[in-house]
Amino acid sequence: MTENAQPVFSIEKLYVKDLSLEVPNAPQIFLDRETPQINVQLRTDGNGVDDGIFDVTLTVTVTATLGEDKTVFLVEVQQAGIFQIRNIPEGELEPVLMIGCPNILFPYAREAVSDAVTRAGFQPVMLAPVNFEALYQAQQQQRAGAEAPVQ
Repeated sequence: MTENAQPVFSIEKLYVKDLSLEVPNAPQIFLDRETPQINVQLRTDGNGVDDGIFDVTLTVTVTATLGEDKTVFLVEVQQAGIFQIRNIPEGELEPVLMIGCPNILFPYAREAVSDAVTRAGFQPVMLAPVNFEALYQAQQQQRAGAEAPVQ
């Protein structure tokens, strides 16, 4: 293999693309002593921005509710990174974008969520580690099931 054919993976830039925090029932919500239910949703998007340069965004949405309809807080973080990825076989590029890159971005997103929730006056939310490989495989199985012909 020549030097140019070696796989390249490097982090060019990590940044917060968007950060949103809502506390719709303040200040009354601070008087409520119940423990809220926490719901976490994740989404990963990857796009090519130049030859061998990709922008990957991990969106983490955390919603805390009391009962079924009372929102304590809602925080959404879009943690992004610009990655240089070259000389990777076409079939292996998507797993790198949807597994490898989110694994790098997640700790930063987790910190941003915890910081935003704390600044809003609540106890920090510490997100549990995420297995992005399992999420990717589940997505692939879902996609394969959706494409299967109906008999």
